[in-house]
Amino acid sequence: MHEGWLSNTYLVADELGSHAVVIDAGGPVSPLLDVLERMRFRLTHVLLTHHHHDHVAELELLRQRHPDAEVLLHPLERDMLEGATGTMEPGQTILSGALEIEPIHTPGHTAGMLSLLVSGTEVFTGDTLFKGSVGGVRAPGHTTYTDLKTSIMDKLLALPAETRIHPGHADPTTVAGELEHNPFVRIWRGVDPEGDEPCTALGEPATLILMAEDYDGGTKAWVRWPDGSDDIVPGSRVERGDTSAGPPPGDRESAG
Repeated sequence: MHEGWLSNTYLVADELGSHAVVIDAGGPVSPLLDVLERMRFRLTHVLLTHHHHDHVAELELLRQRHPDAEVLLHPLERDMLEGATGTMEPGQTILSGALEIEPIHTPGHTAGMLSLLVSGTEVFTGDTLFKGSVGGVRAPGHTTYTDLKTSIMDKLLALPAETRIHPGHADPTTVAGELEHNPFVRIWRGVDPEGDEPCTALGEPATLILMAEDYDGGTKAWVRWPDGSDDIVPGSRVERGDTSAGPPPGDRESAG
């Protein structure tokens, strides 16, 4: 895990077959390269959940050490990343020794976001779902709140309860754990009520549905705009309290 970004790079290996893949490349990759060499694994693929810098920053180091490994991401993001060698899509299983890796399209944080289900038991969720939190839909290349919710509830949390979740940032969790404890998911499931506190979000009046702790110790907010649409925004961009005075309009599209 990168000390600053808290972004994870994973090495997943078929120990008996001596094949391996790396998932994301935000760094640090050097310890994983050492394991590859020591265990004599053949790195067949570098699989990227999405193109953002904190998930690809050390890709070139991987390519230098393992130039024959395929570097794959969703077709929608292929042209956004120099160094990619190809694409992967839902429905096309990737094989590495005994590993069977199923790409799952989970848009929201980005249009081409992929989660990767490995051998039916471990899912790597990129910036879609974290332990106790969810991805934002204000980063470059984002889509919508509706996409994010669908990706989480209808795809990731529809997996078996014991499935282990390995997020793009911070700590691992399970499907069962997120169904029970994730505050966003609890409201989506109807377990907890929505909030209705007036606020100012990204400089505009809104209703605060939920303010929750994020993976980095900060906060993430679910807000509802006056037109009824919902959004996931950084908690630092939300001011709580009455907005009846009408704050000056802001540029919602500029927030990450």
